[in-house]
Amino acid sequence: MGARRDVDCLLGTDITHDVDHGSDTRLSQQPISRRATLQGGLAAAAGLWLGEQLRRPAIASARSAKAKAVIQIWMWGGPSHLDTFDPKPDAGYDYCGPLKSPIKTNVTGIHIGEKLPLLAKQADKYSIIRSMTHSVNAHETASYMVQTGHQPGGKIVYPAVGALVSKFKGYDAGYEGLIPPYIVLTRPQGRFSESGFLGVRYKPFATGGDPRQERFVVEGVVAQGITDQRQRSRRRLLDRLDTLAHAMPDDRQLRSLKKCEEEAYDLILGDAGKVFDLSQEKDSLRERYGRTTFGQSCLMARRLVERGVRFVTINYKGWDTHKQHFQTMQRKLPELDRGFATLLQDLSDHGLLDSTIVWWSGEFGRTPKVLWNAPWNGGRGHFGRCFSAVVAGGGFQGGHVVGQ
Repeated sequence: MGARRDVDCLLGTDITHDVDHGSDTRLSQQPISRRATLQGGLAAAAGLWLGEQLRRPAIASARSAKAKAVIQIWMWGGPSHLDTFDPKPDAGYDYCGPLKSPIKTNVTGIHIGEKLPLLAKQADKYSIIRSMTHSVNAHETASYMVQTGHQPGGKIVYPAVGALVSKFKGYDAGYEGLIPPYIVLTRPQGRFSESGFLGVRYKPFATGGDPRQERFVVEGVVAQGITDQRQRSRRRLLDRLDTLAHAMPDDRQLRSLKKCEEEAYDLILGDAGKVFDLSQEKDSLRERYGRTTFGQSCLMARRLVERGVRFVTINYKGWDTHKQHFQTMQRKLPELDRGFATLLQDLSDHGLLDSTIVWWSGEFGRTPKVLWNAPWNGGRGHFGRCFSAVVAGGGFQGGHVVGQ
């Protein structure tokens, strides 16, 4: 192993990092600290820092930020690093199970899991951090640490990075979009309070619904079984019944309420709400993403950042694989591969990758040794000691592996 660096998590916690100078994987030309990599990366998400930190050593001077938005692929439950971005084929069957044949990528020296062939063709667009660690094996605590960068248990509940972006690059930076600047597709993570001490104004807007359905029913925006024409009829009826507003047209409070009503209907019936209408996209593109909830969420995320939304979390459930892990991987990994790879290419095709950070991570990894015995029957447990993260876009240089 090379130099060991004790550093803080994401925005500053208890994380350590190993850099191996003897590995045949392609590393940065000079070692960089985990603090520079991860603090810089997530601060960049908030628009506070961005440079070519994966290209050269960290320096004190600030860089001008390229990132305008973040898409976070949150692997709810914790994915196995061995089966995704850190395969160990020589470890043997008790560690690899049937997924023992990693594949080459389009970057010399970088290999990833065999079920990710489309992502293997995109390795020049992302970099892999293989030495994430916090030694915590509880979902709630680990999620809080990775999302906020702080140890839990104190008197202060810190906000997640999405809430920070919502504040500093959203509402406090003059954001005027009708769509909230912080969106979660489709359910909140549910492990912690995302807004922390910032309060409910900075909580994410969770869409609900399922973007793979013919009509994406978005909470408070798109109603199940109600056409736009019926919504307009309801609005006209409400206006006729609002006699107080007609009688007192100059009242400040009533004007303020009227403005809120108009903005709400503009979101439901106007151009802003049409961002949730995936039927506007070509069927061929939707097929490339995959007609799954995750695949269509990736497409939805691209549309949202294209419209100026600052932070989008795709809460991708199904990775807490205590039992029958490999059966689940046979289904989930191709789904991940298709959606994630198409998102990177689609962002690039739309000229959005340079200004959009894509951050893939879960709260921890899964145990390297497979639990073959009952009741697990080939499962993997929680593993905070080592896991992987992937970063792309927004100024990060692709085609690198950091740590071992």
